[in-house]
Amino acid sequence: MTPHSAPPSRTPVISVSDLRMSYGDKTVLDGIQLDIHEYEIVAMLGPNGAGKSTTIEILEGFRTPSSGSVSVLGSDPVHGDDGWRSQIGIVLQTSSDHGKWRPRQLLTHLSDFYEPYVDPWPVDELLEMVGLQEQANQKLQTLSGGQRRRLDVAMAIVGKPSLLFLDEPTTGFDPRARRDFHELIHRLSDIGDITIMLTTHDLAEAEALASRIVILAGGGIIADGTPFELTKSVSRTAEISWQENGQHQLHTAEDSTQFVRELLAHNDDVTDLEIRRATLEDAYLSLVEKFEAGHDVGQTHFEEVVK
Repeated sequence: MTPHSAPPSRTPVISVSDLRMSYGDKTVLDGIQLDIHEYEIVAMLGPNGAGKSTTIEILEGFRTPSSGSVSVLGSDPVHGDDGWRSQIGIVLQTSSDHGKWRPRQLLTHLSDFYEPYVDPWPVDELLEMVGLQEQANQKLQTLSGGQRRRLDVAMAIVGKPSLLFLDEPTTGFDPRARRDFHELIHRLSDIGDITIMLTTHDLAEAEALASRIVILAGGGIIADGTPFELTKSVSRTAEISWQENGQHQLHTAEDSTQFVRELLAHNDDVTDLEIRRATLEDAYLSLVEKFEAGHDVGQTHFEEVVK
């Protein structure tokens, strides 16, 4: 399944200009510029200490920046009122609800808070959407980790938010629970008018979910583009391998599609054909390592590479 995307709106959902944040003598964010439009799924990546959490907390209205301009859904998050907050959903890294609550009971309770501002999801419809119909009346303490994370998403979207923040959403998940969670996010993106921003250290997760990747390092954005654009910035070539008459063959090409088309047109014995490009992990590690080594990998450089 490919990440959902739609034509962006003219007015960004999130607009950040010259965002700066310092703690004493330590500069965490140093002049960030960022626009995010409707229906995008944007993953913010970066090494520990890069400023991801600080950026997200500023966008959510939980932290006041040292300077700069920040607009989220048309308002400065620092001054966002209850009506503004009702349009935002947040899934934190960990859950801390009382284990004796039950999903239907908890979601019904939360939906009451949204009713003065929005028309919340019908609770049973929401439980069906996140796949918790059978666990609707179980105590939270009896849910599995994957089921508990589905409830976290349900809690975050009960008010039908326009903007959803996901903070390290699948930390500690087993592969099955992670896949189920990814399918839920894709389903949510497909059926709802929602913009999603996530932070993760899981590069495969970012590649599976996001239509756009923003890499933060040293307090600034060092790359911003689609997963394909970022991988293309590291290597234009693809590696093509296949079996022919019992022999393993290997070739690299910039235009892998044209090479494969010609290969198949002139060879009837091609089997086990495989095309491998640089992965998002390759691109991420290359860009961060170059930045940490003092090389220029600013966004202008990135745009020149992927033209």
